[in-house]
Amino acid sequence: METNPEEDVLRLSFDDTHLARNLFGPREENIRHLRKYFNVKTSVRGTHLTLIGDKQEVESTGKVINELATIVKKGFVIRPSDIDQAVRYVAHTQKGADNLYKDQIFIPPMRKMVVPKTKNQSSYVDAIRKYDIVIGIGPAGTGKTYLAMAMALSAYYKKEVSRIILARPAIEAGEKLGFLPGTMYEKVNPYLRPLHDALYDMLDMDRAARLMEKGVLEIAPLAFMRGRTLNDAFVILDEAQNSASEQMKMFLTRLGFSSKCVVTGDITQIDLPDKRSSGLVEIQRILKGIKGIRFIYFTEKDVVRHPLVQKIIRAYERKEPLKGEKLVGGKREDPTESDQS
Repeated sequence: METNPEEDVLRLSFDDTHLARNLFGPREENIRHLRKYFNVKTSVRGTHLTLIGDKQEVESTGKVINELATIVKKGFVIRPSDIDQAVRYVAHTQKGADNLYKDQIFIPPMRKMVVPKTKNQSSYVDAIRKYDIVIGIGPAGTGKTYLAMAMALSAYYKKEVSRIILARPAIEAGEKLGFLPGTMYEKVNPYLRPLHDALYDMLDMDRAARLMEKGVLEIAPLAFMRGRTLNDAFVILDEAQNSASEQMKMFLTRLGFSSKCVVTGDITQIDLPDKRSSGLVEIQRILKGIKGIRFIYFTEKDVVRHPLVQKIIRAYERKEPLKGEKLVGGKREDPTESDQS
């Protein structure tokens, strides 16, 4: 490979052939993916990688590769989405990407490890461990529901709770579906499908079905929570932006002894007729400063779906805010700027 005298050269060598193969990816796909972010030339020979380019670009690329190597050593498989998150995390925090993997969530039956992949996701997992009520607010694809589900299953298998309850408002997303035939369960099941999807990604269908048959795992519309007291349970309210003010109050006051509650939602995707009546919008003001409650705010940087999803979210955020919604420094105000510990 020809080099320019003004270009910097960095040579990285890995003693373990298996590590190098997993780090570089099949047909060096991971290295090619990195070049989307850094303007460097690369050359792979066996377990050796050479980087050539501007000094800053070469240093940044080398830093990300070395951090990804520490992750591979722990047994994780590097995918393009992991590289995307590692690049963003290292760029924004100036810390090693290995820090992302300190909050692993282990789900024993499937021998599955769920890992937060951004700084906010890591803070979210940490908050769920420390607080009885955690409220995660942010755009779609940031892992709010998925990580909460993983924490719930982990807590159950560690015998920290005796049951898991997943709730969701039965509100159409901008469409009127009209009359739905069938039993009550068949009528509400389409609204609860996203919770089933997250669940089946972590447990096989037979094991999940057995938990539901035993009453250990319950997936229900928010309206079914009224009048109940939920002791020794891990409770998740998904799509909370579509809960009315009185529904949110009803839900939060169901919490019993030895229980934990996670509320998730996106205040930019409210399907209620009056968006200002959203319980999720309201509790940001009402619950501000209460000890034992933690708000975590996600941004488009936390999206772990297709890279275009981030751009779509950013485009929508440039639209005018809702009437009465206050912006601070061009962003929606965070009512928990001062952390309530």
